[in-house]
Amino acid sequence: MKNLLIVAHAPSENTRRMVEAALKGARHPDIDGVNCRWVPPLEAVADDVLACDAIILGTTENLGYMSGALKDFFDRIYYPCLEKTQALPCAMYIRAGHDGTGTRRAVETICTGLRWNWAQEPLLCRGEWQDSFVEQCEELGMTLAAGLDAGIY
Repeated sequence: MKNLLIVAHAPSENTRRMVEAALKGARHPDIDGVNCRWVPPLEAVADDVLACDAIILGTTENLGYMSGALKDFFDRIYYPCLEKTQALPCAMYIRAGHDGTGTRRAVETICTGLRWNWAQEPLLCRGEWQDSFVEQCEELGMTLAAGLDAGIY
């Protein structure tokens, strides 16, 4: 079995819906070789990352940057994971009230330092809330889990 880890900050009902959608997609009935779990960033530790085969990062845009919770996660796992998780497949979604570019750039910079590999372009859910954000997060979870299941990642 492969392990997909979702580390996502979900401080509101809508961001909770997004992480639940990513979980739902990753647990699609046609995907049977992947375990998926969500750990909030303030609870996630290096051992969670070391035990996974791929990771989805989820964050809100806070003052043009990632959430403090996700930054705290990176601060705690960076050096313990640096040499051990190179080439880890990763994906990301951002719930951005504005354009999300600063948030994207910040997370991409850290992931580049960790030498993680992007499985796909980051998902930017910009502007006013749209129910389509939930569908897009479900598709993101399903795509990454299906790729793991098929041996692509």
